[in-house]
This record gives sequence, structure tokens and C-alpha cells, in this order.
Amino acid sequence: MFFIKKILIILSIIILICISNKESENIIIPDEAIRVRIIANSNSLEDQLEKLNVKNSIEKELYSSVNKVNNISEARANVNDVIGNLKKQINKIYSKDYDINYGLNYFPQKELYGIKYKEGMYESLVITLGEGKGENWWCVLFPPLCTINVIDNNNANIEYKSKVLEILNEYK
Repeated sequence: MFFIKKILIILSIIILICISNKESENIIIPDEAIRVRIIANSNSLEDQLEKLNVKNSIEKELYSSVNKVNNISEARANVNDVIGNLKKQINKIYSKDYDINYGLNYFPQKELYGIKYKEGMYESLVITLGEGKGENWWCVLFPPLCTINVIDNNNANIEYKSKVLEILNEYK
């Protein structure tokens, strides 16, 4: 009897996980969103590392500019205001040509957190390094879908728990 009860609990948990995963597929990027994209010069290891260095050097300032913003108008103004500082940061670590474009930019089909997004023209800040022929990094700047780990330095104190393991441990 105990074994059957344990199997039923495990099956229930699996069903709940499957249902919650189906619901997460409905998550979409809002129409009033600002994306950010950094395109590498090429796919060489050096160029991909440079892309990540650029991302790492600008992300805290960029995300801080929109972190506590309540509407798209304020986010747009803050992104425009921070572009000069982003250029200074990039100039410190990247010696080749690059371009920063804020406005409507083409995005190929993308995937974020397992969800596919259509290609199209989207409001975005795009930084193109060199020839811009390499793989890119991208995320949603506003609303801040990618900023949790960048701005909140208290993440080291977070304790992660698994509800599934807690339930299973109760029946041991």
C-alpha cells in the first residue's frame, strides 16, 4: 500500500510539472518591450569572448538604467541617456569598430527560456561588433526579464528548495 501511495504521489508531481510547463509556453514578451542584442564580429573563439566581455562590461549600468522604471516612456528615455556611458565602457575593452543602434531593429527568430519568438522588427538596443557576422547574445531589457542576477548582488544568500524533494522526503 505504501509503495502505491508513493507512486501516485510521484505521478501527481510529474503531471503538475507537465501542466506548469505547458502554461509557461504562453509567456510572451510584451508589445511594449525593449530588447538588447550584442552581435559578435564572427564566430571565432576570440570574437565570441569579446562579445561576452562587452556584455559583462555594460550590463550592470544598462540594466540599472531601467531596473526601477514603471513605464516604456521612462525606459526609452533612460536607455537613450545611458548610450554615451555604454560607448565609454565599450571603448575601454574593445579596440575595433562597433555600432550602437537604438530603435527598430530586425531580430531573427529567437528562443528565450525555451520559448520561441517570431522574427521581426523590434524596439531594441543593438550593439554590432566589427562586421557583426557572429552569433549573438540577446535578452529583454524592459520589462527587466534578464536583470535579476545582474543587479541583485544578494543572490549568494538565496537558498533553493525543491518542493518535490520535500514531499518525497516526508514519505521515506
